[in-house]
Amino acid sequence: MKTTALIAEDEPLLAQALRAELATAWPELEVLATVGDGRSAVREALQLLPQVLFFDIRMPGQDGLAAAAELADAWPADEAPLPQLVFVTAYDEYAARAFDAQAIDYVLKPVQSERLRRTVARLRQALEPQRNGSEPSADEALASTMAQWRQLLAAAGGAGAAPGAGGTAPLKLIAASEAGTAGSTVRMVPVEEVLYFEAADKYVRVLTASREYLIRTPLKQLLPQLDAGVFWQVHRATVVRSDAIESVHRDEAGKQHLVLRGRTEKIPVSRLYAHLFKAM
Repeated sequence: MKTTALIAEDEPLLAQALRAELATAWPELEVLATVGDGRSAVREALQLLPQVLFFDIRMPGQDGLAAAAELADAWPADEAPLPQLVFVTAYDEYAARAFDAQAIDYVLKPVQSERLRRTVARLRQALEPQRNGSEPSADEALASTMAQWRQLLAAAGGAGAAPGAGGTAPLKLIAASEAGTAGSTVRMVPVEEVLYFEAADKYVRVLTASREYLIRTPLKQLLPQLDAGVFWQVHRATVVRSDAIESVHRDEAGKQHLVLRGRTEKIPVSRLYAHLFKAM
């Protein structure tokens, strides 16, 4: 029985090299498609439902992290188990430490045969329950794979940061422009007033109880500067102040939404972060 995979890599020669190495290390693996950007990866993965994903971290348009986060929400878990995810990254000592610290697999560029064989061995072991029928219930399997994806996304985010990022004191003030106002006035917004951050086009929206501001710092660069005990990521595009959460609602489709004190809008919760709001 063949195992199926999808490769998302924007450098054709590297994608070809990975396919060639996989053919040697894992002859039973069938690569269903190779794509060069994150949006194509999401589209093809949802159509083909592969068992393994090899995602380059840095791709044009939508990168591998954003593509994986989108897939986690969109994946039809009732049709196929969530795939095993492996990130592909250029060789960098800091990136390697970020992954190794979590004991999570990754593939280095250029592809190294011995390292890839270890990755293949781990993937085969992870997929074995599906083959022998000993896999836990669909809900348990999804929860387990989601936990692995969360670790991998966190490690990949760390791999893209500069050494020492996130090790400084959390932000206290944010220099932001006020949404909807003309001119170039910059407001100094106390972080303690911020209820949530939301990525939107080229900006990140900064929402307090009564105002909206805009900053150009991408959410993934902002996150390491926030106090992780105060601000929780609940969606690939949203980070909320945890002590401002008033209630969590589940709709008829099973999707969760938050309501924050001082705000009226409902904030969607990604499947990746739904575990944060399980009843105790």
